[in-house]
Amino acid sequence: MGERKGVNKYYPPDFNPEKHGSLNRYHKSHPLRERARKLSQGILIIRFEMPYNIWCDGCKNHIGMGVRYNAEKKKVGNYYTTPIYRFRMKCHLCINYIEMQTDPANCDYVIVSGAQRKEERWDMADNEQVLTTEHEKKQKLETDAMFRLEHGEADRSTLKKALPTLSHIQEAQSAWKDDFALNSMLRKRFREKKKALQEEEERDQALQAKANLAIPLVPETEDDRRLAALLKFHTLDCAWGPKGIGVGMGRDGRSQL
Repeated sequence: MGERKGVNKYYPPDFNPEKHGSLNRYHKSHPLRERARKLSQGILIIRFEMPYNIWCDGCKNHIGMGVRYNAEKKKVGNYYTTPIYRFRMKCHLCINYIEMQTDPANCDYVIVSGAQRKEERWDMADNEQVLTTEHEKKQKLETDAMFRLEHGEADRSTLKKALPTLSHIQEAQSAWKDDFALNSMLRKRFREKKKALQEEEERDQALQAKANLAIPLVPETEDDRRLAALLKFHTLDCAWGPKGIGVGMGRDGRSQL
């Protein structure tokens, strides 16, 4: 990005590689261009993405996590050997400036001024999550044998309490271990069901064409089959007399048994 003016671009006649070295030095410009306009003050312009939801103190509007700003990045200190950076940006809805800085001790960002955080955090200990070991505690584990022994006993007791839950999770995961076999079974079942639906649709279309029906057909039920078995159809030139005796019409118009 810094040398974009030197790739397939115009080189002036007085450009001397031995004297100028690069086109940036020839044009007396920084490779980062406008982003480095405050570099003499230790400030670099970067693209900053909001790490969590906040409320702006100027306009009282909500700013969602992921909204990006052109922010001024500046080093303000160190946490041991990890640098602490501060970011200053202008709200896109008002003239208020928001300042945030990194918090390496808690692996988080803190608001210095200009906004309030929307509280959506939880306690890791209450949720039984794995806590990060503090630096002082880590040093004590390395130097104090008794403290390391007590810490190990506490870890073993915690593991013993969590074993039933872990066993249940492992059993639940083992049922879904073979993803390929489960996927193949589901796809086979889907193909069979799709084939049955297509055959049923073809039968319905054939019946509708044969009976000249324009109404949709509903699926058959056991009651429909039993009722259809009780019905008997006869031709129009045959009628039923008393006691179920069939009476037909002769050619002379007289009734015949």
